[in-house]
Amino acid sequence: MSALDILGVDHVELAIADLDLATGLFVDQYGLEVYARSADASDGVRAVAVGRQGVRLVLTAAGDADHPAAAFVERHGDGVSAIGLSTPDAAAAFAEAVRRGARPVAEPTTRDGVVTASITGFGDVVHTFVQRLPGVDARALPGLPVAGPGAAEEAAAEGPAAGEPRPTAGLHTVDHFAVCLEAGQLVPTVEFYKTVLDFDMVFTERIVVGKQAMDSMVVQNRSGSVTLTLIEPDLSREPGQIDQFIKDHGGAGVQHIAFATEDIVRDVARLGANGVAFLRTPGAYYDLVPERLALLRHSVDGLRELNILVDQDQDGQLLQIFTRSVHPRGTLFFEVIERLGARTFGSGNIKALYTAVELEQSRTDEAAR
Repeated sequence: MSALDILGVDHVELAIADLDLATGLFVDQYGLEVYARSADASDGVRAVAVGRQGVRLVLTAAGDADHPAAAFVERHGDGVSAIGLSTPDAAAAFAEAVRRGARPVAEPTTRDGVVTASITGFGDVVHTFVQRLPGVDARALPGLPVAGPGAAEEAAAEGPAAGEPRPTAGLHTVDHFAVCLEAGQLVPTVEFYKTVLDFDMVFTERIVVGKQAMDSMVVQNRSGSVTLTLIEPDLSREPGQIDQFIKDHGGAGVQHIAFATEDIVRDVARLGANGVAFLRTPGAYYDLVPERLALLRHSVDGLRELNILVDQDQDGQLLQIFTRSVHPRGTLFFEVIERLGARTFGSGNIKALYTAVELEQSRTDEAAR
């Protein structure tokens, strides 16, 4: 068995301009806890790890313009700069990936009981293989010692998260990453993941919305624990959101991270109470839900109240909602998703939303007559 056969999402690294602001956002609004901080900032680099259950985000800010995190922010603004992949043997995974054609970024090194090695992924995003030696905390990373009990409360008292306790949302894992690619890069990127990392292409779809169109392919590792939804625009159609992302982001990158929950109604309500702003959905969308499907869980009124979307495939249903981007360039946002057996990604909601918008417009036009 290859070291590439047992991969998982270990952590997600985000390059950040304002570390305190970003930490406050994820702690105050998303209910994540600070569990590690960089030991010192003598090199001008500061990092904070926040997370809960299987969600682990490493926020890195660099004062030195030559540091990769600073270069990333300069080019793209705050965003996902690396996706950490857990493996039982980081050196072997790195060697095999390079043998298959991956471009190396960092050779295997061991520090603080953690072996890491990196290769290029897509755009300026890299993949870092992570292996922890026996006895090392399962969340530890080089230069990021895991804090002891009470660290989250101490951090909250010191930083922007101070105040009354906030409701905790049950976000427990990263469901998938949505990646926007330049036109013409979808098939080569899929081939990269298939050839280099042994991923499978599990879903493909062409989505047409009005005069816009995009092509999507989903790649996933054998266990299903790492999933990337890869999307490219169709340049023969009118420009849309994927084209806008590529322009504003400065190339390919992660458009959003989807966090999984076991109760989306409960957790969206809690996140909203904490100040997370979500995209709104036309009321007509919910009028049409009974014609599209019979809900397996929750109610139409409950979904309407919180602007939650619902879709289904042959395996079941999924419920999802997207946050409003607070990124200065509007290029990074998040998704909350609850799966009730469904294995796809809610593409039916794009068409349903388009139909709902048309219905809302027709109602408005009729009322104006």
